[in-house]
Amino acid sequence: MNSFKHFTVVLLCVLLVYLPVMAEPQAAAQQAGQISALIPAATRNSQVATVKEELDWNDLLKTEHTGRVRAGLTDGSILSVGSDSELRIVQHDATSQQTSLELNFGKVRNQVVKITKPGGKFEVKTPNAVIGVIGTDFYAAFDQDKTTVICYKGKVTVTPGANAKVTRNSGQSDAATNSITVAAGQMVEITNDFPPPGYKPSQTPADTQQASLLATDVSDTLPTAHPSHLGRNIAITTAVVVATGLAIGLPLGLRGGGSSSACVKNPATGACN
Repeated sequence: MNSFKHFTVVLLCVLLVYLPVMAEPQAAAQQAGQISALIPAATRNSQVATVKEELDWNDLLKTEHTGRVRAGLTDGSILSVGSDSELRIVQHDATSQQTSLELNFGKVRNQVVKITKPGGKFEVKTPNAVIGVIGTDFYAAFDQDKTTVICYKGKVTVTPGANAKVTRNSGQSDAATNSITVAAGQMVEITNDFPPPGYKPSQTPADTQQASLLATDVSDTLPTAHPSHLGRNIAITTAVVVATGLAIGLPLGLRGGGSSSACVKNPATGACN
């Protein structure tokens, strides 16, 4: 009997400890934004992504060679992810304006609302650089150990990683902070290699800037599949041939095939019928 009482007491103690924990509702996911447009194939956390799908903190967006994704964040910023890319939304708090993204590879255009909160930040990290903005429109890409940043509007600061080197820079370097300020129309490239001999910084070439915009453009509607021109051309050619045959061949047939027709004489007149 004493053993039973002892067991009951122990069981009650265990329940008193764990029941409050068990009763607590599961913490809701922290919303970061929503997918506003996409071109297949694209995934969210390894599952097929869909338009109007909600995005949460730590979500991973990935696009294949034919895929692109545009996402609207809750603060009004817009992310346009190009093809062959992988982007993680580590954090996005619109109230405190704290945003952290990780571009593992690929390319993304960032249209960022102005940061007005004290201590607010919007950062995009690549494997060898950190890009920080106050509020601007810029492109970031990472491919084959190279980070490329192009600023379309406003200013961004780019800080190379510990073992990274600046191989192309048309912005303003700050030795004290080891960062580069890139203004509109400027760009910077960061790799693990030194600049080639005779290198001179320059503004972003117009074709390079245009290519970056096209690489991250995401249409609101899926591209329309156009019918094959081969089938259309065959139909047109067939119609022309038939029309020509009706215009030329049919009268010849009525004439009995032209000069090759045999002459049948009329016994009474001696003339050909």
